[in-house]
Amino acid sequence: MVVSVSSIQPRFISTLIGDCRFIQPSHSLHRLFRCNPGNKHVSMQYSRRFSGLTDLLFNRRNVDELPNTKHKRLRPGEISPPRPVPEHIQRPPYVKSRKPPGIGSGFEVHDRKGIEKMRASGRLAAQVLQYAGTLVKPGTMTDEIDQAVHQMIIDNGAYPSPLGYGGFPKSVCTSVNECICHGIPDSRPLEDGDIVNIDVTVYLNGYHGDTSAMFFVGNVDEEAKNLVQVTKECLDKAISICAPGVEFNKIGKTIHDLADKHRYGVVEQFVGHGVGRSFHSDPVILHYRNNSRGQMVLNQTFTIEPMLTIGSIEGVMWDDNWTVVTEDASLSAQFEHTILITQDGAEILTRC
Repeated sequence: MVVSVSSIQPRFISTLIGDCRFIQPSHSLHRLFRCNPGNKHVSMQYSRRFSGLTDLLFNRRNVDELPNTKHKRLRPGEISPPRPVPEHIQRPPYVKSRKPPGIGSGFEVHDRKGIEKMRASGRLAAQVLQYAGTLVKPGTMTDEIDQAVHQMIIDNGAYPSPLGYGGFPKSVCTSVNECICHGIPDSRPLEDGDIVNIDVTVYLNGYHGDTSAMFFVGNVDEEAKNLVQVTKECLDKAISICAPGVEFNKIGKTIHDLADKHRYGVVEQFVGHGVGRSFHSDPVILHYRNNSRGQMVLNQTFTIEPMLTIGSIEGVMWDDNWTVVTEDASLSAQFEHTILITQDGAEILTRC
């Protein structure tokens, strides 16, 4: 699951929502990753650029198709109630407290026992994601995917990390076509030609494993296939350069260079993050060129989750205060892995 970024203090955060570039540790994720009423641009505190296109996209609800696009505009469906979790399953602290989640300070660096727990949570997340992908076909509702994911996670004694996180009502994120991230599963059936990102995070034995991937729905055109392929290549290439002592900003340069080669945009409003005992913590992983400081350390865990677009990299938030779509309704794609920094480089924990 992604976090966002805002120009306030010299500290970055991760992928949940916003154009918040710098944030103080004391700010809660609820404040950081939710929009105030009336401000539907994801750049939450400073960018209120309501264009005519934004009005067309989100205020004129009777408009289904947009010029220069090959798909119908994504529209929200009905959201079913949150699914129950058995009492014996361990919940993350933010669920028990019923308070807005905070930011975990400090890096997630683990001893041998912690690494084994991270491997277990990462492996389960990968297995759940792989299973979710088998359900992707025309006519399947994203809420049906949520139901299946929820059941598999609790059957394995884990908790679906997104459920109850800052008020998120579902157990997985499903982001279709122009949705950049945080799509809420609902009654909308997947349609032939759609692309969909499924973002799975599980909380197992006190540790989060976080991963996402793109899936094709039926017959997908070459434009969409190419975007998805390049986004996956961006993630793979970024992981390949990770090792102890490597500057974090090399991740952003690696991704941005490859995206530029293919003339795709790199979303800057959402970032990767430390993950482990905390769902979101330091370090913040920027997917675009930047001059941020900091180096990777041995036994550290974090996510890399680049989001590329065919058109605008600006995001607009729906009325549900979670779903973020591209401003011009152009396609967006994302892939994510949780990795462990090792002596030899990086181990992908969220792989079957």
